[in-house]
Amino acid sequence: MEITKFEELGLSEKILKAIEDMGFEEASPIQAKAIPVIMAGGDMIGQAQTGTGKTAAFGIPLLQKVDPKDKRLQAIVLCPTRELAIQVADEIRKLCKYMHGIKVLPVYGGQDISTQIRSLKSGTQIIIGTPGRVMDHMRRKTVKFDNVHTVAMDEADEMLNMGFREDMETILQQVPDSRQTLLFSATMPKAILDITKKYQKDAQIVKVVKKELTVSNIDQYYYEVRRNKKEEVLCRLLDMYAPKLSLIFCNTKKQVDELADSLKGRGYFAEALHGDLKQSQRDRVMSHFRNGQTDILIATDVAARGIDVDDVEAVFNYDLPQDHEYYVHRIGRTGRAGRTGKAFNFIFGKEIYKLKDIQRYCKTKVYAQPVPSLNDIAQIKVEKVLDRVMKIIEEEDLDSMVKLIEQKINEEDYTSMEMAAAFLKLEIGENNSDTSENQKDFEFENTGAEQGMVRLFINIGKKQNVRPGDILGAVAGESGMPGKLVGAIDMYDKYTFVEVPKEHAKDVLNAMKSVKIKGKSISVEPANHK
Repeated sequence: MEITKFEELGLSEKILKAIEDMGFEEASPIQAKAIPVIMAGGDMIGQAQTGTGKTAAFGIPLLQKVDPKDKRLQAIVLCPTRELAIQVADEIRKLCKYMHGIKVLPVYGGQDISTQIRSLKSGTQIIIGTPGRVMDHMRRKTVKFDNVHTVAMDEADEMLNMGFREDMETILQQVPDSRQTLLFSATMPKAILDITKKYQKDAQIVKVVKKELTVSNIDQYYYEVRRNKKEEVLCRLLDMYAPKLSLIFCNTKKQVDELADSLKGRGYFAEALHGDLKQSQRDRVMSHFRNGQTDILIATDVAARGIDVDDVEAVFNYDLPQDHEYYVHRIGRTGRAGRTGKAFNFIFGKEIYKLKDIQRYCKTKVYAQPVPSLNDIAQIKVEKVLDRVMKIIEEEDLDSMVKLIEQKINEEDYTSMEMAAAFLKLEIGENNSDTSENQKDFEFENTGAEQGMVRLFINIGKKQNVRPGDILGAVAGESGMPGKLVGAIDMYDKYTFVEVPKEHAKDVLNAMKSVKIKGKSISVEPANHK
């Protein structure tokens, strides 16, 4: 594939400097093809998915045309979701870092409109917004389109799927006829082609070929699973592979909610993401997923647009997508930044034919796998521990540890093999000695908690990168107690105190016996208040 350097594209020095700061070395295929077409001034249709660099493909030539001295609105970018609007605005701001005087403003529902109006009044050359909120400003006459020279529609297929067609057309009708109209879409349904015919003039099509739309460094598997067994198989795979971050796709909002509740009930750090959530809830869920408080994100296709997280190690198609191209979008969330990812598909009955169609369409291979048994999971856990052990043996100096083990073997009647086996059992948490002697009565009367509560001591803290949300999730998820009943959580470097209602304290202690937080085994007991 021919490599195009940004220096070859006739860009301003200020934009080139910003591109260099962002770490881009050469133009991506969509950028190399689209930037010259857009800079020539004609209308364009770009077919490309998220993750191909399309924001810069339209953002760079758009900035080339903007006059920083003219404070009037000059360019509009329409996006389907708030998340994508914010993401696009952030990237365009980075690209115009050295172009002083240019103001980029994202406008979307869920944010106080009066704040947006104040920003618009102070002069904004570029707005990036959802069609509904842009329409709202248009009706209020808080935006004037008289001087707009460029309109870009990002992920136009998703805007249509979300019911924005009328808004999109109304906006296009209000912008001067002399404008340049750019449309980017991953798919090209008839509705998109209708809009291009109606609102674009001799648009040139720029397309990333199919081969570049698929992702090669993803291992893809499928499991034949009855609907009522999907959750059990999902949990086995999560336990078996233990991905750092996982994305699970369902086709309905109802299924997303039900699965999220079930996984939380089983003690997983999982959250739901779909269009019925309030914007503040969506922001919180995404923040938790990005910073690792949530390991598993369960989403619908539309809600997942705009998610750009490099550390997703596994994608689960709990339901196969209805559209073949959605399969590419979904699995493309993993295997990023040079990493290898895994994609797992659950199918049953006639869905095997749909999966075969997807394989033909994507020119990819999805391999059949047997459903893992509980013994398989135990074996995988052992292998993972032993792999880590081998790495330590190869890379670390163990002389001092060897002396300690030798000393203990000489003092006690144990073999080194027995010591190693005990360490392995300790690590994988296979302690089945939950006999009656462990079911002792706990002393809850003097723990230093407020009236009606019990203060518990947990031997893990800030130095293990644990956050209050991890403690809350473990306590509520394992015991089944509603999280809102958990009281104060006081974190220190190596330990944590958490308060729970007295009537739930015994259940919490029993439920937390074999729990791991952030992969570390923990001990929980009533606080000893003196």
